[in-house]
Amino acid sequence: MQQAGGRKIGWVSAAAIVVANMVGTGVFTSLGLQLQGLSSTWTIMLLWMIGGMVSLFGAFSYAELGTKLPRSGGEYYFLSRIYHPFIGYLSGWVSLTVGFAASVALAAMAMGAYIEKFAPFSAQTVATGAIVLISMVHSVNIRQSSNFQNTFTALKLLLILFFIIACFTLPSESGAMDISTTWRADLSKPAFAVSLVYVIYAFSGWNAAAYIVEEIEEPARNLPRALIGGTLVVSLLYVLLQLAFLKQATIPQLRGKIEVGQVVAELMFGPAGGRLISFFIALFLISSISAMVWVGPRVVRAMANDYSIWRFMAEDNRNGIPVKAVWLQAGISIFMVATSYFEQVLLYSGFVLQLFTTAAVAGIFVMRWKNGHSGYSSPGYPWVQLAFLGISLWIMVFLVYDHPRESLLGLANLGLGALSYWLSKAYGSSRTDLI
Repeated sequence: MQQAGGRKIGWVSAAAIVVANMVGTGVFTSLGLQLQGLSSTWTIMLLWMIGGMVSLFGAFSYAELGTKLPRSGGEYYFLSRIYHPFIGYLSGWVSLTVGFAASVALAAMAMGAYIEKFAPFSAQTVATGAIVLISMVHSVNIRQSSNFQNTFTALKLLLILFFIIACFTLPSESGAMDISTTWRADLSKPAFAVSLVYVIYAFSGWNAAAYIVEEIEEPARNLPRALIGGTLVVSLLYVLLQLAFLKQATIPQLRGKIEVGQVVAELMFGPAGGRLISFFIALFLISSISAMVWVGPRVVRAMANDYSIWRFMAEDNRNGIPVKAVWLQAGISIFMVATSYFEQVLLYSGFVLQLFTTAAVAGIFVMRWKNGHSGYSSPGYPWVQLAFLGISLWIMVFLVYDHPRESLLGLANLGLGALSYWLSKAYGSSRTDLI
């Protein structure tokens, strides 16, 4: 990638952000939960292909939004310009309070749980240390952030490719591959709906590059390449990895298991090999934490530039890094690690995060209606947007039905965001060009 003065990244680095945000522990854990109610290989593959399709449709949409509204901040900026600054502010509030910070905390604690098996440190110590060290890396300049991110994303991809190749080439006693017609019965089961929700979440992160538009060289050309290319790579790897797991292990061996990767690794390489693979899985979480530490503060900085109540977070260092925002997010993440009460936060944030993503994709229709259309165009418009919106609305209805308490808590968090918006308007100032 060619970088301009250490301040811009190319499309490959931007795509690495997308890949790193998307690929987390979910791809190594979801299969065991899916097999609790499903049994057909066709059904499992259909779930992951639908997840990839929905993510790709979202990437098409965000590519158009980002090229027409080329400013960092993601949904915060998109919704502020398309609808009203209040809607964008609520989106930024959710990202600040629970979105990225909670995701960083979760990935760091998962990493700590793995490392704890191999080193004389507690999971909490490892998690806190990882957040601090990675935040330090991203507090210097964009070139260093890019090099660090690219290195650990490449290691993550190499590990997944190694795992896939090993699963398909090494012999297995009896796998869980089932290509019979039982998939038709699986489609009508509630377990299929539940599994689809979790698969969609496993694909989250496909929009990551849209948060750092201003740090990408020639965003009109490179942002679509990063979003779409990164999403396609991850979708292919996800499908192949689930097939690889099913080839090596039986359904009873996988059903209900969270550490699917470790189970399969032990079957192929023995207990020592399984522990080694677990160690590498812990290392690839560095890439996930790094991507969120890079991306999240850009939302905070965008809000700080627009609202005086957050102005103290707007200052960059001489290399254009929002250092204060980086450490604000790090502090929130470390607090969540220390209290260990963030799991429910993630559940209740799920509904509102999905809500704002849905609003952003719907914004393409509003933006074209208001301003006409020119420049980059989403492939498959308007059908891919309608398909995305249909599935997203279904997911939100399911979340309200299945997790009403957490969804209501998410809406309560929006109430706090609305209060802070009112305070910013009453006692501060805001940019008028967002209105």
